[in-house]
Amino acid sequence: MLPSSIQISGEPLSGAEVRDICRGLRDNAVRLLSLRGCRLCDRDFGRICRALAGATSLAQLNLNLGVVSSPSRIKQLAEALRTNRSIQSLFLHGSPLTDAGLALLNPALALHPALVALDLGDCMLGDEAINLICGLLPPDGAKSGLKELTLSANPGITPKGWSRLAIAVAHSSQVRVLNLDYNPLGDHVAGMLAVAVASSRTLEVLDLEGTGLTNQSAQTLLDMVENYPTALRSLVLAENSISPELQQQICDLLSEGEEEEEVAGGPGDTQERERAREPAAHQRSSSSWTGPSDPSSQMVLMTSGLGDSLLAETEM
Repeated sequence: MLPSSIQISGEPLSGAEVRDICRGLRDNAVRLLSLRGCRLCDRDFGRICRALAGATSLAQLNLNLGVVSSPSRIKQLAEALRTNRSIQSLFLHGSPLTDAGLALLNPALALHPALVALDLGDCMLGDEAINLICGLLPPDGAKSGLKELTLSANPGITPKGWSRLAIAVAHSSQVRVLNLDYNPLGDHVAGMLAVAVASSRTLEVLDLEGTGLTNQSAQTLLDMVENYPTALRSLVLAENSISPELQQQICDLLSEGEEEEEVAGGPGDTQERERAREPAAHQRSSSSWTGPSDPSSQMVLMTSGLGDSLLAETEM
């Protein structure tokens, strides 16, 4: 029997549902567990953490929107991650972690053998957290690290923190997707990121939506795309003070590069990149289980489009 998925969004979890979830994890019958915005008591959260610690089939864990809501829950999750060996994508978007909470999680994240995608958007992070996150993006020749990182809506991070992240991205041999949308970056930080993109051999998607950019940084990014060969395929610049003409020029150049790759490598070498990091609320069905007979049980795309390829690479 193939592992299935459990997806419940924004509802209180009953004791019976928690028992079913734990049973599925212990039986290695769950590949995706999404409890986005769900409400449960500390005791039940601890039960789920203990069950996922030993789960070997679980590939994606979504605890977005406040499920990890206290230091005690952060510690319980960290303890589970220290034992778990299967989780490849972890979503904590909208959790009040703060720098102190990430410091509790970081040792487990850094040592996890399978983790490749991490969403820490809107987690009240600052520069101290960035120092820890950079350790999850090891330089060339080091151990494998994150391939997808989301840091959306963390306004407490200063330009100093973003500059440190840009250096880490420039030297990372792994990261493919970087989502920094809705942070007050400004043109200065965007210039540093342009240098990082030009240096990176792997970064394919950069989301800078709503980051306070102007035509000045857009011109820098245009020059980078036009004059320096990079792996970049998608650059999101919506909700900035950038002229439509400049945005279109950048889009056209990126499209040309992708078309050239398709001609050189064949259509099988490219994959469509879709943004689905913090998806619309999943409605609870008559059963919280999506069984293996349901075709959607094979669809575990909660990352920004690299989910299938990342999972496939880890499973190979």
